[in-house]
Amino acid sequence: MAKQQTARMEDYLEVIHLLTQEEGTAKVSGLAKRLGVKMPSVNAAVNRLAERGLIDHSRYGDVRLTRSGEKIAAEVNRRHKVLARFFSLILGIEEGTAQADACKVEHVLSANTMDRLASFVEFITEAPRKPEWLEHYFDYYEHGRRPAVCESRPSCKQ
Repeated sequence: MAKQQTARMEDYLEVIHLLTQEEGTAKVSGLAKRLGVKMPSVNAAVNRLAERGLIDHSRYGDVRLTRSGEKIAAEVNRRHKVLARFFSLILGIEEGTAQADACKVEHVLSANTMDRLASFVEFITEAPRKPEWLEHYFDYYEHGRRPAVCESRPSCKQ
């Protein structure tokens, strides 16, 4: 049975994945810069990931994801994108905050919850028009007023 990855290990895998996509290669120095950590910390993490068979790395060389590492990194990246879209597009949270919060939450939700959230985000964002209830939510959040249609329902009373 494969060992469960820590949130920090998943962050490293995701950044290796992103650097490889963006720059064609991932280097230890790039990981340190992107993650905001010192080189010794990156070297230790890279060694742990290599021991687990999630990356290939030779001293002073590129860092490459193995098939197993790529699978984990792609899933973490998918989770991040879904959460960031949910926070920014549906809840109206500022993009920077949405990205930072997605990075924290992407590691803790169950697969079932993520699948349902991804389906919900896809459904809402691909709707032919913004759902009326979402407009009502934004008005409620901004001004604290419920829509007139809600006032007639006992369950909507404050």
